Amino acid sequence: MGRRWRDGRGELVVQGDGGGPSVRVRLEIATSYRARTKGLLGRDSVDGAILLSPANSVHTFRMRIPIDVAYLDRGLRVIAVRTMRPGRLGMPRLRARHVLEAGAGAMSAWGVRKGARVEVVVPA
Repeated sequence: MGRRWRDGRGELVVQGDGGGPSVRVRLEIATSYRARTKGLLGRDSVDGAILLSPANSVHTFRMRIPIDVAYLDRGLRVIAVRTMRPGRLGMPRLRARHVLEAGAGAMSAWGVRKGARVEVVVPA
């Protein structure tokens, strides 16, 4: 299930629990080394979420805000969700292939939790 995205924008779709409504969120996609390295550095807020791919860990050194981090496997199922304050180093997740970052508290509101499935929609 190889996914090939390019740097740019898209939409994150979080599947609702038990057939409930899904949540759609603005998404920034960072796949190049340069875009992944920059990530959320230097920003005062996050509009939606950012997807880092490939990635299995993150850090918050030089960040100004706390963030939620979701580790995703190859099938875009959430392995773990953590909130990280600035100046922290996240533990690598062995099965993680992608990482989602958003402002602290956002993922809980969207229903992103361990075991949830997400979808990345990129305009044609």
